[in-house]
Amino acid sequence: MSASRLPTYFISHGGGPWPYMTGEFRRNFDVLERSLVDMRLELGDKPKAILVVTGHWETRGLAISSGVQPGMVYDYYGFPDYLYHIAYKAPGSPELAGRVRQLLSAGGIEATLDPTRGFDHGTFSILKPLYPDEDVPVVQLSLDASLDPALHLAVGRALAPLRDEGVLIVGSGLSYHNLPAMRGTSGHEPSRRFDAWLTETLVEGSSEARTQRLIGWEKAPAARAAHPREDHLIPLMVVVGAAESELGAVTYHQTDFFGGLTASSFRFGKVPEAA
Repeated sequence: MSASRLPTYFISHGGGPWPYMTGEFRRNFDVLERSLVDMRLELGDKPKAILVVTGHWETRGLAISSGVQPGMVYDYYGFPDYLYHIAYKAPGSPELAGRVRQLLSAGGIEATLDPTRGFDHGTFSILKPLYPDEDVPVVQLSLDASLDPALHLAVGRALAPLRDEGVLIVGSGLSYHNLPAMRGTSGHEPSRRFDAWLTETLVEGSSEARTQRLIGWEKAPAARAAHPREDHLIPLMVVVGAAESELGAVTYHQTDFFGGLTASSFRFGKVPEAA
């Protein structure tokens, strides 16, 4: 691995177990899949390990997956039976889990280790196309059930040293997450308006302004129409906190997601230079 500091990423992870599917539903994710392949290429060498902050795991206080070989969490419904037997077989990393806990504790943030937690679809849906060989160790970090933006920014600040240790920090959520509205056309305009504010916030202006805007994200245009509950937005706070002074860039943008929704992913910090 290059000695360069790794960037952090917020990825709009799509829906359900999409990388394992075929047919019309699967084609909704073609643009997202290409962006994940591009992400692998721009990173170059594989990271030492990956820390995924997943919008599909909430706990009272933070929890860190610490198992040696995590299982699977099939946290979706209404899909064909075979999608409840798939497996992403990357190893866990008790060593990294301990390091994450140590860094959080040093930052005044307590966390527990969970050796039983498996990979949820917020994790394996992005990692399957990103690292299909399933050979990079993966640790998951939960969200605190408070969903407090300032707290999760502080979590990211505490974890920033991991970037110099070969650990890729990824926040997995969605830039727009209103499931009832996704079934019709009512989400098209709110997703566009919120995405425009989010992109302006993350890519333009100073890092200080970015942090304050994220803390007050509910004031954004169409904020609660885009996120009736902010569980899929909060992973963004962690990856921004871990790269708080560094520039943001769009790595995925789609305006016809599921027929007219707008969704985006973002990178913070520079891509590593080739070794």
